[in-house]
Amino acid sequence: MTTANPAKAMDAPTPWAAVLRAETRLFLREPGSLFWILVFPTVLLTILGLIPSFRDPDDALGGRRVIDLYVPVAVLLAMIMAGLQAMPPVLTGYRERGILRRMSTTPVRPSALLTSQIALHGAAALGSAALVMAVGRTAFHVTLPGQPFGYALALLLATASVLALGALLCALSRTTKASAAIGSVVYLVMMFTAGVWIPVQTMPDTLRRIVQVTPFGAASQALDRAASGGWPGWVQLGVMALWAALATLLATRLFRWE
Repeated sequence: MTTANPAKAMDAPTPWAAVLRAETRLFLREPGSLFWILVFPTVLLTILGLIPSFRDPDDALGGRRVIDLYVPVAVLLAMIMAGLQAMPPVLTGYRERGILRRMSTTPVRPSALLTSQIALHGAAALGSAALVMAVGRTAFHVTLPGQPFGYALALLLATASVLALGALLCALSRTTKASAAIGSVVYLVMMFTAGVWIPVQTMPDTLRRIVQVTPFGAASQALDRAASGGWPGWVQLGVMALWAALATLLATRLFRWE
């Protein structure tokens, strides 16, 4: 009669860990997603930083430079890429091909796959944020956040809100084509509210007030304030937390595994 080896049982990975390991390998094999999340925001920041006028102090910005405003924007751009462009097609593709349905018949629950995708894309977005700040500091002398704890809190809330929106997009999209179509519209709107084309700080007052109730408009303001040394506004933090909570609730209710 054979007996189980306790050491091997302890060394065996949990189902979630096994799924995470497999999804990590697949994620690293997607150069397109890695480029748009990890590299593109830094490339965009570098291109903008090479414009001489963007490196000069501007009295209209309180003596700050345009490149200083674009560091938080580039950070948010990485999150938008991860949550709204990279993650939804993967999950809708798994549903469309019946992978989630087949997983439901195994000890590994489909929720492990969803959690792994959120963890991977969230980590990639935060890694891109670190790269953007490092390049901004070393290449263009952008000061590091004066309020690091407030900056970290705003960064985590922004990441939570975009991943929740990405999960909601997966819940609303039954096919990868629908996911791409809806995601493109939401992506363009969120890029505008994040200040990719026009920094939120330079928008007209009425437009800025409207943008601030969006998750990335609030995130842009919160990150900018923390970068300047102040604590992020509680209103902006509350807006991001509310968007994250509402999107998570809706995604949970509407998400279907098949």
